[in-house]
Amino acid sequence: MHNTILTITGSDGTGGSGVQADIRLISELGGMVASAVTSITVQNTLGIQEFYDLPVSVVRQQVEAIINDLQPQVVKIGLLRRIDVVEALADVLSHYKPRHIIYAPVLRSSRGDQLVSPSVYEAIQRLLIPLCTVVLEPSDLPAGPRRHGNANRLSSAVAFYLSQGEEIADAMLHARTYLKQLPATYAEGNSRSDELYNHFLDAVDRYFYRYADVSFYAEQLNVSPRYLAQVTRNISGRSPKYIIDERIVSEIATMLTATNYPLKDIAQRLGFSSQAHLSRFFKKNKGISPTEYKHNNTL
Repeated sequence: MHNTILTITGSDGTGGSGVQADIRLISELGGMVASAVTSITVQNTLGIQEFYDLPVSVVRQQVEAIINDLQPQVVKIGLLRRIDVVEALADVLSHYKPRHIIYAPVLRSSRGDQLVSPSVYEAIQRLLIPLCTVVLEPSDLPAGPRRHGNANRLSSAVAFYLSQGEEIADAMLHARTYLKQLPATYAEGNSRSDELYNHFLDAVDRYFYRYADVSFYAEQLNVSPRYLAQVTRNISGRSPKYIIDERIVSEIATMLTATNYPLKDIAQRLGFSSQAHLSRFFKKNKGISPTEYKHNNTL
């Protein structure tokens, strides 16, 4: 089992990067891979919402269990977010001395969010990088929006070729060649955000005069309100509530200027509890009362 590769990194539930991507790529190349998880993320194709960094004891136990049993000679390191984890890995790996330790800095997400604090990266530079035989600097990473995913793939491919006994220069060359052959959509998540956003707008047009609650639209679309908010903010920079309210305000403005309905009737038609309720809502969003708006736009 000496040609087993150990990957030590975070979990990405989408499979676009992290331990899942490492396992996939190394397995597709025909390699054997074991893993130790450093962080569990709550994420989807729209980005990372939460991090749950595992305690140092849990990370160390995972690594030692694999080393004691499978004796990997190639260790690939990705996402590290705790100084004590960095210290523990440096201690374990300096004693174990695998043939190759590969580090690809995972510092920012594909959306540009900072994943690792400067103090943690300083500890990595001081304690781990001196132990590494391969360090992929940011200049080695292929350009593109999923930069950290590209770094993972390159380091995983290098790890595979090193596990086959290749020298570093040959392993790097073969890894780059292999990645160039992958389809452009290899690591893309199956996001349905654009389609969902359009369905949301259609639903707002259909139901705005009866429902202003975000949870109603989320239920119609069979998603959580939180996910719906991620989608609308990602695409338009606006919350679902803002979009719903904007549609209602637009309809009120149209009815004020294009019909002769009394304000009381407009309130009833649009599901407001009273004329006063509509007036407060309109003024909050437009900065002007319905009466003033009608006067200014029907002269």
